[in-house]
Amino acid sequence: MAARITTARRAQFSPGELAVVLSHYDVGVIASARDFPRGSRHSPKLLLCAADGRQFLLKKRAAGQDDPFRVAFTHVLLTYLRERRFPVPALIGTRDDQNSLLQLNGATYEMFEYIVGERYNGSLDQTQQAGELLRQFHDEVREFQTEWASPAGAYHDCPTVRQALNAIPATTAGHDSVIGHEAELLTLVQDLYERYDAAAERVTRCGADGWARRIIHGDWHPGNLLFREGRVAAVLDLDSARLQPPILDVANGLLQFSILRTHAGPDEWPSAFDEARMQRFWAGYGLRANGSSAQCSAITDLMIESLIAEAVLPIAETGSFGHLTGFGVLKMVRRKAEWLAKQRDRLTRQFEVQ
Repeated sequence: MAARITTARRAQFSPGELAVVLSHYDVGVIASARDFPRGSRHSPKLLLCAADGRQFLLKKRAAGQDDPFRVAFTHVLLTYLRERRFPVPALIGTRDDQNSLLQLNGATYEMFEYIVGERYNGSLDQTQQAGELLRQFHDEVREFQTEWASPAGAYHDCPTVRQALNAIPATTAGHDSVIGHEAELLTLVQDLYERYDAAAERVTRCGADGWARRIIHGDWHPGNLLFREGRVAAVLDLDSARLQPPILDVANGLLQFSILRTHAGPDEWPSAFDEARMQRFWAGYGLRANGSSAQCSAITDLMIESLIAEAVLPIAETGSFGHLTGFGVLKMVRRKAEWLAKQRDRLTRQFEVQ
């Protein structure tokens, strides 16, 4: 029987661990605690409900994502945004010293206020709000400074993406969907490698090396926004915030808020994107009146880079993309990257500064 890729179980808190961690916080009597199965499987989260009705989200940082200096940078940024009334969750400090970062027995913990809200519904109105709020984020952090070093890597022209592409044939080799199709997989990976290289080269020719760098969110997608009564209630997950040209956030947002998918497998996902949502996100951000022509000309190729990078990194590590087979996702990515490439000139005319 052919080998199958199994989905790893989510990491969890142990009962003893939870009791010790909670003893460091002044959150009152906890009436209930339940798993919060979102985000990385390696980073356990709990939704805590206090007896007085308050709700908190407790998070244990995954190994490799728990560098205290990196976490400190994120926390300073969160605090900065909260002070400017930007809608991000409040950090809960420890009982003794109000430290936003708790380190115990080699592990790193954070606690946040839990914000109740609904997920993005795909409407044009919420899509435009997502673009508007990204612009507000970039405006708010324009003057942000901190003693903590900010990460600098990103999906554009990234050696890690190329390394991941090279690793994929080995990590997916045992899956049923690949057996008998090894040559097709190699051709597929080579095609994506060439598409990524070509897109990166075009972006570089647009002057990317000289673009001003500021703090960007780094992961602006529908899952990181919460809405309440049709308006944005919270921006989540600043763990990917880093120093890069803001246009990288814009291109990724355009991709994420316009991508079309179905409840069926990736083989059934449309190649095209929802151009109405793409245009509304773009209108919300408002770069047309403030950006440079070179950056606007690079957006479609940045979308191609982002699309490929997001897929290949987890597939190179596990052979799959969440619960989806890596091979199927890669074929879908190639179709969507091909669509973007074919529409490049037309989309660029829409993005160019007027």
